[in-house]
Amino acid sequence: GRNSVADFIPVARIADMLLHPAEALDYNGQQLTYPDIRLVYWAGGNPFHHHQDLGRLHRAFARPDTVIVQDSAWTASARHADIVLPVTITLEREDIGATAGDPLMVAMHRAVSPYREARDDHAIFAGLAERLGFAEAFTEGRSVRQWLEHLYEPTRQALAERGINAPDFSKFWEKGELVLPVQQWDGGIVRAFRRDPEGSPLPTPSGKIEIASATIAGFGYDDCPEHPTWLPPVEGAGSPAMTPFPLQLIANQPATRLHSQLDFGATSLASKIKGREPVRLHPQDAAARGIRDGDIVRLYNARGACLAGAVLSELLRPGVVQLSTGAWYDPKDPTAETPFCVHGNPNVLTRDAGTSRLAQGCTGQLCLVEIERFDGGLPPVKAFDPPPGSF
Repeated sequence: GRNSVADFIPVARIADMLLHPAEALDYNGQQLTYPDIRLVYWAGGNPFHHHQDLGRLHRAFARPDTVIVQDSAWTASARHADIVLPVTITLEREDIGATAGDPLMVAMHRAVSPYREARDDHAIFAGLAERLGFAEAFTEGRSVRQWLEHLYEPTRQALAERGINAPDFSKFWEKGELVLPVQQWDGGIVRAFRRDPEGSPLPTPSGKIEIASATIAGFGYDDCPEHPTWLPPVEGAGSPAMTPFPLQLIANQPATRLHSQLDFGATSLASKIKGREPVRLHPQDAAARGIRDGDIVRLYNARGACLAGAVLSELLRPGVVQLSTGAWYDPKDPTAETPFCVHGNPNVLTRDAGTSRLAQGCTGQLCLVEIERFDGGLPPVKAFDPPPGSF
């Protein structure tokens, strides 16, 4: 029942892994080797929202023999799958809700029955485990409700050790909540270090705050020196790429949804302009391109293009435009080599490259683009329509 493969890659390098099996990757002082992935099973995420250079990701996902996606909606990731396993949303399942620092633990009762054939994640994985011959190792003989009771018990015991009488699971489930003691933050490891540097060293090689890291210096990475350093961006002010694409795009997190979740909800839809994600730009840049507030515009660079609704704002400096992430990817032609998203996903434009050989993180927040007014016939947004023959 345990995964015997301990290998990993930084998640931002998923397209590189699929496209370049057996190639080496420098990461945090190690050299990893990309495996040859023939099957992708994706649950609990939506890479065709959060990954960069979606045209490249599309080509990467075409390489494995089989792609399986476990999702609650027809996201762009689900549309790339050979097999889709419909999973319940929060309101269709039972769970417990609480995080560190919360004043309440909440019993999350099922509010509605699952839609059609949707099953919760535990039921899907238990079914797969049964077919693979290790159902008992996965479920440990417990149902979903019994697992919730099993996970609740350590909290009840911890409260009892502090002299707080917590109800058993059945009473907690019936009441719907458990009041938790609010713990005052003690300042963490930094405050402890300040009070007693010798007795409470920091988790660094020296045990101290390190302005320069001898460990990082030893890696010899030219793209990540051992101390904070300004390195000119590949796509930024002064770079050669500004000649054809003179505008700096900021692709930030949205205010009307969490990442791409509930993009079809009322709050997110109300923010759109003619069904497209809003893009903010300075009036000076708009005037130079004949763009007025509310116009549909086309953002583009060598990687792709997308439509958006123009919002003129002097809160941005000239030369900078802002388009939030999270609009569901909706390519006009899903087979095109260079994607054209009619809905406004900025990741058709962003660059898929690691932050450095140290971290290999995501660099999708900034890239260079050009903008023009879109005067053609406005394509319909189909991102929220289920594929033909589905429900």
